[in-house]
Amino acid sequence: MASVARDVLLAPVYLYQGRKIKRDTVRLPEPNGERHGHIQLGKPTDTIANTEDKTKQTLNLMIVGDSAAAGVGSQTQHEALVGNLMPILAQQSVINTQFANLVWSLQATTGHTSFDILRRLYVLPAPNHPIDVMVLSVGVNDTTSNVSVGKWQQQIEDIVAIAQRKFGVRQLIFLSLPPMAQMPAIPAPLNNFVGAKASMLDETLQQVCASNEGVTYMATDFPRMIEEHSKGMPIDIKVMFASDGFHPSSLMYGYWAQQLAELIVKLLNSSAAELSRPTF
Repeated sequence: MASVARDVLLAPVYLYQGRKIKRDTVRLPEPNGERHGHIQLGKPTDTIANTEDKTKQTLNLMIVGDSAAAGVGSQTQHEALVGNLMPILAQQSVINTQFANLVWSLQATTGHTSFDILRRLYVLPAPNHPIDVMVLSVGVNDTTSNVSVGKWQQQIEDIVAIAQRKFGVRQLIFLSLPPMAQMPAIPAPLNNFVGAKASMLDETLQQVCASNEGVTYMATDFPRMIEEHSKGMPIDIKVMFASDGFHPSSLMYGYWAQQLAELIVKLLNSSAAELSRPTF
């Protein structure tokens, strides 16, 4: 009740700060670069290796979502989430053992909410082959547009349903919402209000993921990013954000991609173990 009363009293301040951010914040474009690709895994050097590759499958991966998925804050897609992620995945021995090719696509647009993403999944044509891994970045725009928790939950559940039904997704990964209270572009006290709303949506996201098979919530470890970059020395958290103080910097995309790659490898390992387990 105390927090509600505080928010009511501060409502004019929130409104003023929100309008000021909208007016003054630099609008960064989506980076140029490829949004789909095909990577041949491994380096077959002889006939035996080529024969083995023919028995392997293709890893189909799709990244869907908002401006963070689209790489806003970096100059090119090469420096964005997808550009950092694919080379890391291509170097993983687990993936090279299971798959001969990695086919990926990026379906992301600045400003997209959970409703926009759901609509996009409805409009996209069904793939020729099931998507092995789909990664979802969603929630920031739902937070800033003040989507209700109930509506958010329903739309996340609908995204899960269409991803599994239409796209045949085997492993669906939802990325956690970012630490919006720490974004340099959002001043106090608005940052605390926005951060609290983001936390509410994030908690609901965790619950939906936990209640659906084949759906994983990735708790992005932002303190780990800072620790790995700082190497024990104090740093300004602004280095993790782009010039607008809102989107990730290329530096953050690199650490983010590393954590995501670790999770994808873990999930593929688990899937492989399940398939190889004997049945009686």
